[in-house]
Amino acid sequence: MTRAALLLCAGLALAACSKTPSRPIEHDPAKIAANAVAAQPADPKLAGLYDTSCKACHGRPGSGAPLALDHTAWDSRWARGLPSLMQSVIGGKAGMPAGGQCFACTEGDYKALVRFMADQQGS
Repeated sequence: MTRAALLLCAGLALAACSKTPSRPIEHDPAKIAANAVAAQPADPKLAGLYDTSCKACHGRPGSGAPLALDHTAWDSRWARGLPSLMQSVIGGKAGMPAGGQCFACTEGDYKALVRFMADQQGS
């Protein structure tokens, strides 16, 4: 095998390991809005918490909150790290009330809900 072919194979192997979204990133505002409105965690407990505490803003276009599953809105936030996002959730930030008005949420629930909204469940 030539050196060039070996380098090409190594490059392809590394590219295959990159963390790209499992779905294509949506850029159509109407589809982003429709996805946010329909978004629902698979776990029944999280779905209930999401419906009562998160969906009113993160599932409603025009609310000013980053819409659930909207990579354009969430990727830069996710890049700051989950601890930074947790500070915003627990302490509040801008229009988001402290704790997201989820009085039944545990720290684990908050983390799972943020992962769901940011479409980062596997992270």
